[in-house]
Amino acid sequence: MMSVLANTTYRRLFAAQILSLIGTGLTTVALGLLAYEIAGANAGQVLGIALAIKMIAYVGISPFAGALAGFLPRRGLLVTLDVIRAGMVLLLPFVTEVWQIYVLVFLFQSCSAAFTPTFQATIPDILPDEDEYTSALSLSRLAYDLESLLSPLLAALALTVIGFHWLFVGNAIGFLASGLLVLSVVLPVAKTVQRGFMERLTRGSWIYFATPRLRGLLALSFAVAASGAMVIVNTVVIVRAGFGGDEGDVAWFFAAYGAGSMAVALALPKLLQGRSPRGVMIGGAAILPVLLWIGALHPTWWTILAVWALLGAGASAIMTPAGILLRRSSHPEDRPSLFAAQFALSHTGWLVTYPLAGWLGASFGMSTAFAVLGALAAVGTLAALVLWPAHDPEIIEHAHDEIEHSHPLEAGSDHAPPIAARSKDALRHRHAAIRHAHPFIIDDHHPIWPRP
Repeated sequence: MMSVLANTTYRRLFAAQILSLIGTGLTTVALGLLAYEIAGANAGQVLGIALAIKMIAYVGISPFAGALAGFLPRRGLLVTLDVIRAGMVLLLPFVTEVWQIYVLVFLFQSCSAAFTPTFQATIPDILPDEDEYTSALSLSRLAYDLESLLSPLLAALALTVIGFHWLFVGNAIGFLASGLLVLSVVLPVAKTVQRGFMERLTRGSWIYFATPRLRGLLALSFAVAASGAMVIVNTVVIVRAGFGGDEGDVAWFFAAYGAGSMAVALALPKLLQGRSPRGVMIGGAAILPVLLWIGALHPTWWTILAVWALLGAGASAIMTPAGILLRRSSHPEDRPSLFAAQFALSHTGWLVTYPLAGWLGASFGMSTAFAVLGALAAVGTLAALVLWPAHDPEIIEHAHDEIEHSHPLEAGSDHAPPIAARSKDALRHRHAAIRHAHPFIIDDHHPIWPRP
């Protein structure tokens, strides 16, 4: 898996990702302390609203960012977003009102909603080999999991010698270093097609919902959100109020979730060799509702600790290979908008399950929260089985009727070339009827998925 780091461009981008993640983790800790300094006992409510604002920014902004990404050079866009995020983080130590936190969180997360899909859509162009790309996805998952484990530790060590406001400075340095690393590489020139802004805005969602495997991915993402929300929202309450544990015990439970995720991420490159991602992803989803129901029926210390580790493993089995599906389902020129669509649509589930997990736990108890979120995870898993057929070949034989239409010619054609032009519109052309087979991707020439 580490052999992919021999690619200099990817190695530097991966280092940029790590620096950005560590900086973000430090800011998460510092933001909690800042909220307590300003709001006191209401800090939890402030952070809850900030988390909801983050999800709203992710869902609402990323499609617009995906549409804009096609008009702008990727390297310049990524560097600019890093610099802007660094500047916003440096403003947080000067915040004195709760509403200022909300404004800065929205602006900051809006930049992240533009940065992350653009960054993710760039990696397939750097690593065209699918095995290498799979390794890169596993490394990315490991980076996210290690950040969740190491950032609190680094923050704790830093807070022994500095005030928490300085953690924001550390984050800003991380973003600036990330920007310098991106600036140090030459990224492949993204293939672009002349399309209007509104078409770019909706194109990613159109491709997404027209592709069966991606409809299945959305259902699986909802299952992950149902199980992950239980962990993220209710771990503190379960450990502190339910088990009488301390802050260190809370950290161990989060570490168990991260360890399970990392174990699967390390194993996935070999698991996926010669196998369809569907089997691995559906298998990961199938255990999520069962584990949540076990938590409802047997909520003991060691049971929940084991459940958390296995929930992390199941979530990693689903989300780590997601990039493979997006890569297989898009042309290079459509990847920014498709990755942005996945980013927005998958976070819609979190926008629902975050508040639901907190409300169920506070109003009806943890057993009810486990049971209901387990039911939602089961719904997501069953929906994926229906929406994503077991037979999902890349190459599909299909037929085209004779058609006359207009679209940017640089989009290319997988079937017959234009045989006549009968219009002053230079882009209007006609294709003859044909039947053929090739890797099927939703595009201008293939707007509808073939029936089996």
